[in-house]
Amino acid sequence: MAVQIAVIDDWQDVARNVVDWSVLESIGQVSFIHEYPADNATLAGRLSEFDVICVMRERTRFDEALLRQLPKLKLLVTGGMRNAALDLKAAAALGIQVCGTDSYKHAAPELTWALIMAATRNLVAEANALRAGQWQQGLGGDLHGKTLGILGLGSIGQRVAQFGQVFGMRVIAWSENLTAERAAQVGVSYVSKQELFEQADVLSVHLVLSDRSRGLVNAEALGWMKPSALLVNTARGPIVDEAALIKALQKRQLAGAALDVFDVEPLPPLHPFRTLDNVLATPHVGYVSQQNYQLFFSQMIEDIQAWAAGASIRLMN
Repeated sequence: MAVQIAVIDDWQDVARNVVDWSVLESIGQVSFIHEYPADNATLAGRLSEFDVICVMRERTRFDEALLRQLPKLKLLVTGGMRNAALDLKAAAALGIQVCGTDSYKHAAPELTWALIMAATRNLVAEANALRAGQWQQGLGGDLHGKTLGILGLGSIGQRVAQFGQVFGMRVIAWSENLTAERAAQVGVSYVSKQELFEQADVLSVHLVLSDRSRGLVNAEALGWMKPSALLVNTARGPIVDEAALIKALQKRQLAGAALDVFDVEPLPPLHPFRTLDNVLATPHVGYVSQQNYQLFFSQMIEDIQAWAAGASIRLMN
């Protein structure tokens, strides 16, 4: 009996063409599923026939209740080596292996910088105006000489800090684990949390979502920001208190926000982030790049081949 393999969360219908899936023909049959996440009953109906499921990052939640409704499932493969949407402990208890992949490290920082530049120079409004037959709508902002605040100086935060330095920005950083010594190693000034929010002209969020970071950018922190400042979030939506940010943007407490991540994804149709004129929002495309997808899917194939041979690699549970 051929192994049934599902590649889910393929929202853009691109997975089948990014890599050559035919190498799995000796193992089983691959199906590509494009639907958005749903409730557990719908997901169980959609996925009950599969032995192997490949998931794209944290798009679909696999909690214990869902895993128990998938009796055929033996292997979950995720893009990346961290996925908060998968209950690893429950999977292990049910005999389901979970394997991951490496990540292409440049996609997220590059998208972050694209958002910073586009928001600062008002590029979307200017480009749309030009298409509509108009010319020069307003004054763009500047980055050189301004202060870039990095919330979370991990690998992505460090790359964004380097971009800021190249653009002649003063770069400051804070996180709960960051020390002045570690910041200094990458030429960044360590400041307190309040100083980070008070001094930043651009504040970019690069923390991992955890119980500690959830809601860390709250109404108080947003209240510390300059009225001329830009908040950028390409990390995870729930790190920022969404209701507090909407209120701050509506009241012009800060100049704007550039966002790639949200509490609920896909973003609901009537969400304020779709209509506020001081928001530049993109549909969580930070990791959605050619190179990253090639890496994810090629290593997912390797994971499946290794599992089928009885020698699993990149195990997460």
